[in-house]
This record gives sequence, C-alpha cells and structure tokens, in this order.
Amino acid sequence: MSIISRRAVISGASATGVAVAVGGCATRQQPGPMAQTLPAPPPVAPPEAAFELQYPTIYGEIHDELFAVPAVKLASVNPAYLRKTVRYESSEPPGSIVIDPPHHYLYLVQADGRAVRYGVGVGREGFGWSGVATIHSKQEWPDWYPPKEMIQRQPELKKSLTELQSGLGMHGGPGNPLGARAMYLWQDNKDTLYRIHGTVEPWTIGKSVSSGCVRMINQDAIDLYLRTAVGTRVVVLPARVV
Repeated sequence: MSIISRRAVISGASATGVAVAVGGCATRQQPGPMAQTLPAPPPVAPPEAAFELQYPTIYGEIHDELFAVPAVKLASVNPAYLRKTVRYESSEPPGSIVIDPPHHYLYLVQADGRAVRYGVGVGREGFGWSGVATIHSKQEWPDWYPPKEMIQRQPELKKSLTELQSGLGMHGGPGNPLGARAMYLWQDNKDTLYRIHGTVEPWTIGKSVSSGCVRMINQDAIDLYLRTAVGTRVVVLPARVV
C-alpha cells in the first residue's frame, strides 16, 4: 500500500497520478517517413474521476503524524462513500460544510457548483440531530471525554478511561474513538457536544451507529481538517421524513 504525507493528499500529488501521466507518454513505434498523422492524445479524466484514480494513495498509510495512520482496507468500505469531487448546487457559501445524514455524506462546498464529498457515519436512531453550527475549535489527535450519560449507558467504558486534565477520559492516540482529528461544533456560543472526527472503525462509514457525532475515515478527517478553518459554517440537514 502506498505511503503518503498529508501534504500530498491535499495537493493532489501522488504516485498514482504520476503513473497515469507516464503511461500517456509511453514510447510508440514511429510511422514511416511519409506518414503525417499523429496519435490522438489520451483522454483527460473528468474531475470526478481524479480521486478514484488516487484511492490507493489517498487512503494509504500516513507516516508524518504524531501516530501512524494505517492504510485503509478499501475492500471494507463501500466505494460509494470514498472521497470524490461532485456536482453540488447549494445556497451555502463556498467553504461551508453540509452534512446529509440520511445519505451518509458530508459536502465541503466549492465555488464552482461543486463540492468535495466524503462518506460519513452518523447518529443511530434516537441520537440524530440537525441545525446550523460552527466549528469552534479543532484538535489533532484529541483526547476523548465521553459524556456522563454515555458512561451510564455503557459502564464498561470506565475500564478504558483515566483521570485527565479536564475529567475522565482517554488520551489521544491510535485507539481513541475520535481518531486523528476532531472539529468541535458549537451553537449560540455553546458546545453541542457533537464533533466531526476521525474513526478507528472505517467499516462503519455509511452507517448510522454513532451517538450523534459525525465520523469520517481518518484520512478524510485529516483532509477536511486541512481545508477548513475555525468559524466554518456547518449545516446538518434533517433526517429523511418517511
């Protein structure tokens, strides 16, 4: 599996991309001296296909982190939920985030009627939410402080928790449920207790399994983290009406 840096992901540079370019310039047998017809140039992949060509690299191991981020086993994730640039008309300004829980997608709105689309895991029944929030803060390899209500529902969690600076929790690291990145969502100057964060369980992307937070593949969480700033507007759409 390819090894990349997070800078390579955001810039779009990859070993795969280079291989495609070299393949398009492969030496061909030259026609005779009277032949004037040149070979047609190779077709240019549409923007939507750019990420697909790079998936083995985008979701490869990331080595320049505080903790190593392992490569994603792509066979364990529905390909519909892998990162892609798509057409997306939205009334939200460029740079905004729109989360579509029923379809398990997060959109980072772009300026040209497009968006970078990521697959996400969302809250299971009874834990969903909707509304408008802002990214109040961001953290790399964040500590995790489960709410008291969660500990009451899942008392077995206590075995994994220790007393940290801000209370009972778990230090950031490879086994932390928040993964490599967390973006903290606030409404009206108050912490919602919901986060957009990475996950150590990429196979749960595309499912409704969380306690309300929006989870992403760690490589995608790192990518989104680099593309967004504190103060970013986040719109969470309501659940589908059946």
